[in-house]
Parts: sequence; C-alpha cells; structure tokens
Amino acid sequence: MNIDALPIWVVFAATVLLVLGSIEVGFRLGSLVLARASSEKEAPVSGVSGAILALTAFMLAFTMSMVAERYDARKALVRSDAVAIRTAYMRSDFLPPAERSEAKDLIRQYLALRLSFARAASLDQSKTEAMRAATERIQRRLWALATANAARDMNSDIAALYIESLNEMFDVNAQRVAVGLQARIPMGVWLVLVVLTIFGMMSIGYHTGIIGSRRSLATLILAVAFAMVIVVIAALDRPGGYVPVTQQPLEDAQRYISGGD
Repeated sequence: MNIDALPIWVVFAATVLLVLGSIEVGFRLGSLVLARASSEKEAPVSGVSGAILALTAFMLAFTMSMVAERYDARKALVRSDAVAIRTAYMRSDFLPPAERSEAKDLIRQYLALRLSFARAASLDQSKTEAMRAATERIQRRLWALATANAARDMNSDIAALYIESLNEMFDVNAQRVAVGLQARIPMGVWLVLVVLTIFGMMSIGYHTGIIGSRRSLATLILAVAFAMVIVVIAALDRPGGYVPVTQQPLEDAQRYISGGD
C-alpha cells in the first residue's frame, strides 16, 4: 500500500479514529477487568503504559527527524540546482553561434520545466513520468550539442568547462529526483508506528478503565494532537505542495536568464 494514495485529510481523520478506537478498546478491557476483580494493580499498568508511550514517542521523533533532514536536503538542492543551471547557461556562450542559441533555449525550457514541476500542488504518476521524460530529452540534446562541440577540438579547455557545468546540472537533477521523489519513509516504519500507537493508546484506555475513571474531553484532544503530528510527518514525506520547498533560487535564476536575452 502506498500512503500517497490517501489525501492528507484522510490521514488526519484515520489517525483520530485509530487513537480514539484504541483508547476505547483499552478502556472497555480495563472496565471489564475492574468489574470482575479489583486485583489489577495500577502501578504496574502505569509503568507498562509509560514504557509503550515512550517507545511511541521515540518512533515519532525518529520519523520526524528522517523527514526533516530530507526536507532540509531538498531546500539545499534547490539552491544547487539554481547555481548549476545559471552556470551552464552562462558557459553556453562558449558554443558556436548556432548551437549557442539552441542550447540557451533548451536551458530556458529546462528551467521552466523544473519550476512547473516544483509548483504543482500534486502530481500523479503519469504527470511525473511525463515531466521526467521531457527533462531527459532536454538533457540528451544538450549533451549532444556539447559533445559535438568538444569533438571539434578534443583539447579545448573551454569545451571542457561547458561539459563540466552540464554534468553538474544533470547530477543535481538526479539528486533532486532521488531525495524528493524516491527517498520515502519505508512502509515498515509506518507499520511499526501504527502498531505502537495502537498499543500505546490501548494502554492509556486500559489504565483509565482499571482505576474506574470516566472518559473525558482530554481523549479527543490527545487524538487530535497526535493526528496533527502524523499529518506533518506525512506531508513532509510526500512530494507536492503540502509543505512546499521555496523555489526562489530557481525563480531568481529564471529572472537572470530572461534579463540576459
């Protein structure tokens, strides 16, 4: 199952229901034990509940750290992408006039495609693959122009500089795809988080039941607060516009390129 198939609001609602349901199940079990025998001690149950909740908190912190680091990496790659594209555009002046014009136009298209991809609020698989295919076509054509120019003078340092800038631009694109689209929270981590959440919330309900306490508004507040954290993690993990990375460096590069025409 791919969690991206679920809208964010569904993730939020499902988490609230999961927490409330788990607490209710635990509460009913605790109330049943209390009604049959009052020999269940509160202190051991409280200790077990605290241990499970601590493990749940650890998994939440671990998962949040994972997506937060990747979010920072995505921001850094935008800056690297802007620098690489601007450098490649400037070094395209080293090409002969006919090839120079085509290369500059291709780099402008490449940059516009990058921004269009980043600004999309959501992308299905077909749109993602179409944009990646268009990017690869531009890359192959730029490389063909660069190698054709280098073949005229294999010892040309100028041609080597342009090829180096294209290499950097292509490498950054590959990193952005890997970090932004392919590096995701493993389903095993989500599964462990869900199971720990169920056990932790059941332990809270069970503890409430054996001490004879009643349900309260605090249960709903806990469910909503927990769901908010899960939603933040899910939003940071998935590509799209839920928690967008600023594209200002690329927009600045686009203005620079447009101003040089």
